[in-house]
Amino acid sequence: MTSVCFYFQVHQPLRVRKYRIFDVGQNSSYFNDESGTSLDNKAIIEKVAGKCYLPANATLLENIKNNPEFKVSFSISGVALEQFEKYAPEVIESFKNLMNTGNVELLSETYYHSLASIYSEEEFVNQVNLHRKKIQDIFGVTPSVFRNTELIYSNEIAKMAGKMGYKGILAEGADHILGWRSPAFVYKPAGVENIKLLLKHYRLSDDIAFRFSQQSWKSWPLTAPKFADWVSSHNGNGDTINLFMDYETFGEHQWEDTGIFEFLHYLPEEILKNPDNNFATPSEIIDRYETKGELDVPYYVSWADIERDLSAWTGNDLQKEALNTLYALGKEIIHIDDQKLIEDWRRLQTSDHFYYMCTKFWNDGDVHKYFSPYESPYEAFIAYMNVMQDMRLRLEVAKKKQEHNISLHKMRPLRFSEV
Repeated sequence: MTSVCFYFQVHQPLRVRKYRIFDVGQNSSYFNDESGTSLDNKAIIEKVAGKCYLPANATLLENIKNNPEFKVSFSISGVALEQFEKYAPEVIESFKNLMNTGNVELLSETYYHSLASIYSEEEFVNQVNLHRKKIQDIFGVTPSVFRNTELIYSNEIAKMAGKMGYKGILAEGADHILGWRSPAFVYKPAGVENIKLLLKHYRLSDDIAFRFSQQSWKSWPLTAPKFADWVSSHNGNGDTINLFMDYETFGEHQWEDTGIFEFLHYLPEEILKNPDNNFATPSEIIDRYETKGELDVPYYVSWADIERDLSAWTGNDLQKEALNTLYALGKEIIHIDDQKLIEDWRRLQTSDHFYYMCTKFWNDGDVHKYFSPYESPYEAFIAYMNVMQDMRLRLEVAKKKQEHNISLHKMRPLRFSEV
């Protein structure tokens, strides 16, 4: 018996506009929200909603009606939900319709899709709690499984998720952490007793996410019956096939004319033709299967690029300087009574900002250009660091204002009731 676990990541960042040095101290509007260009945040949300979210959700809803055993899960970032509410509320409604079937599970993540788990445990916990509240407010559910930004994972991150009460956590089934083991089993994170680990089957996942439309691929064209056969071949050799991918795979990364929606439509039916196959959500996988040993991951792993490490976001000096500046400022910003300043600082933590600064080339580099509003990684870095300079100025103003208010409070005369 093999359970197929579909997990989709839904995320769109608030892209930083081409913020110039001349804007510093003059204009603290950092994000490319409604500039009227094809790469402003409103235009991208509307575009991807039409190409991916709405048709993909409609396909999944039809699949569930036709195959009540079919189940999927999502993690939707807080910044994506904010933009759906503002620019495409029909996307929220389509996700609610899926949730109403009872066949869909929502997972937790950091609200701002950030790298806080690497830089600040306190900020990480705050953002996870913010995301949990947002999911509760919109969908009325409280997630019990955690998925970190970009599947970034280590023993320490599993420990933090365990302390927050999650019963499961997702990670990349990278060869260098698995060794001889298979990603088709549930594992126990090293040093953590109360949480289970689900690993992405990256070969099968990437067959859909990256190779589906590659005509040079030896297995092209990928059809639903062919993929179902690959899944069925794991029967007796695994408990779960975890198919984790960006939701934008459907209709955006793989365009409609590739046949990706037709593939998605027929896949559940083909997989269920084998009586030994079923579908399950991450929570069901965790409840259903025992762990097959402990997996020790002392170093960070992610689902990005060939290396499957942090180099997509921290691999060069531009990224490191931007990140160090951001979190150094945060040590002071988080203690200032200025909610707009704190919110902007958190929005600037979104991992995409640093992804755009990546200087890798060849195949990985092409991925880094996707949806970037910049001509080059260096342009992304310059705009971001100009924003950091403006944030410094705002912080100094806020500190002086707060110190002034404290002084006034100390100087005011005591009321009779306080004597």
